[in-house]
Amino acid sequence: MAHRTPRHPVPDPTPPGEVADDTAEATGPAADTAGRLSPRGAPSPTRRGLLAATAAAGLGALAGCAGQEAESASGPSPSPSSSSSSSRSGGAGAPSPGPSPSRRPARRRPELPRGGRRLSRYRLVGYCGLPGAAALGRLGTGDLGDRIAQIERTARAYAIDREPLPVLELLATVAQGTAGPDGGYRSRTPAATIRRFHRAARRQRALLLLNVQPGRAPVLDEVKALREWLVHPDVGLALDPEWQMGPGEVPGHRYGHTTGGELTRVARYLSGLVADHDLPEKPLVFHQVAESVVRDQSALRPQPGVVMIKSADGIGSPGMKRETWRRLVADLPDGLRTGFKLFYDEDTQGGGSLMTPEDVLALRPRPDYVMYE
Repeated sequence: MAHRTPRHPVPDPTPPGEVADDTAEATGPAADTAGRLSPRGAPSPTRRGLLAATAAAGLGALAGCAGQEAESASGPSPSPSSSSSSSRSGGAGAPSPGPSPSRRPARRRPELPRGGRRLSRYRLVGYCGLPGAAALGRLGTGDLGDRIAQIERTARAYAIDREPLPVLELLATVAQGTAGPDGGYRSRTPAATIRRFHRAARRQRALLLLNVQPGRAPVLDEVKALREWLVHPDVGLALDPEWQMGPGEVPGHRYGHTTGGELTRVARYLSGLVADHDLPEKPLVFHQVAESVVRDQSALRPQPGVVMIKSADGIGSPGMKRETWRRLVADLPDGLRTGFKLFYDEDTQGGGSLMTPEDVLALRPRPDYVMYE
C-alpha cells in the first residue's frame, strides 16, 4: 500500500507556541537531505530534510509578517449575520423607528458559502498548504487569489452530480520536530494568517478548512484553540492524525494515530458549536494514510450538524491509490462519508500519471471531498 511522507517541520525562530505569516519561499542546505517514511515506518534520508527545511522557512517567514498584518486587521472576520444585522439596523446615526415587532424582518439563518445548510448539496474540492512552505501543498505558494481561481476551475470538473464548493485547507496547527516550551511538538499558525485566508475564502464564497497536526498536544485542546474561527458558518475542521504522537514519540519518525472515540469527542464539540450558533452543517475531515492511523473506527458516532469525512491519503500510481482506497473504505461506519487526496508531485514520480476527475468520480463510494496537494 502506498504511504504518504509525514511532513516533518523542524525548529523555527518564531515566538514560543506560534508560527506565522506569509510570503518567503523556503530555501537552504537542508533541501539536499530529503526523505520519506518507508512502508515499515523508518525514515529514509532522501526527502524528510527538504520538507523540514521548507516548513521551517515558511513558518519563520510568517513570523516576520504576522505582527504587521495584525495591525491592519484585528479580530476574526465578521460573520455574514453580524454585517447584515448592521445594515438592517441602519447604522449608528440612523433614527430609531421605535418598537414595531410586527415590522421586524425575520432573522436569516447562517448558510454555507454558496447557499443552503446541508453539505450533501455540494462536492468539496480544494488545495491544502501553509504560506511559504511549498512542500506542504500548493495553497502555500504563489498569489492566493490565483490559487483560489485554480481551485474554482478544478472544482467545476467534479460537478457532474453536485454543485462544486471550493475549499482552502490551511494548516492551522503544524507538527514540529522539537518539543517547544510546553512540550507539545507543534506550533500554531497566527490569527493574522488565518484571518487573511478566511477573508480570501469569503470573497470567493469558498469554505475554509483548518487543518490540525497536534504533535503531542491534546487534539481537542488544539481544536478548542480555533473556536473563534469555528463559530463561522464557512469554516470547517480537518485532522491529520498521522501527526498525533504518543508519549516519547517525535513527529516525522513514525506515523501517529487517533481512535474512533477521540474523533467522536471532537465531533461532539463541533456539534455543540453548531447548535449554540445555529450553524449549517460543519465538515470534520480526518486524513488517513494507513489503516493503523485510525484505531477502533467502529467507535465513531455521528453527531448532529457535523459531517464526518474520511479522506484516503494513499500515494502512488492510480492502481496503488485504488487499492489503498478499497482497503480504507471497507466497512465504513454508518454516517461516515469519504474523501480522496491527490498529490501533484508524489503521484507522478517515475513517469506516473495523476488520476483525472473522471477516475476519481469512478470510485465507489464516490468521494464527497477531493483534495490536491
